[in-house]
Amino acid sequence: MTDDLTEIQARQAEFVAERDWEEYHRPKNLAMAISVEASELVELYQWRESELSAACRENEELREATREELADILCYTLSLADQLNIDLGTATVEKIEANSERYPADDPPSPME
Repeated sequence: MTDDLTEIQARQAEFVAERDWEEYHRPKNLAMAISVEASELVELYQWRESELSAACRENEELREATREELADILCYTLSLADQLNIDLGTATVEKIEANSERYPADDPPSPME
């Protein structure tokens, strides 16, 4: 198992190539697939009370379903990044840094902002 995002992205690209799915893995299709998978994630929590959804660590079925949807979202995200030649690791670190400047820890915004 690896936790290196670049290696995981390469494995996803290899998976797609081995199945000749490149013609389907175009930016528009991948963006739509990410949206569909994100909707499936939202559906898991749609009618749960906030307290129940926050306790998903104790609900193994919900936790596993969440894990699967997150993995689907990440796979399509990695494919989209690959199609657009985006270094997702670097982009993510840069986004975290930008958010750190925008939302300083010593002056957290209200969740309602």
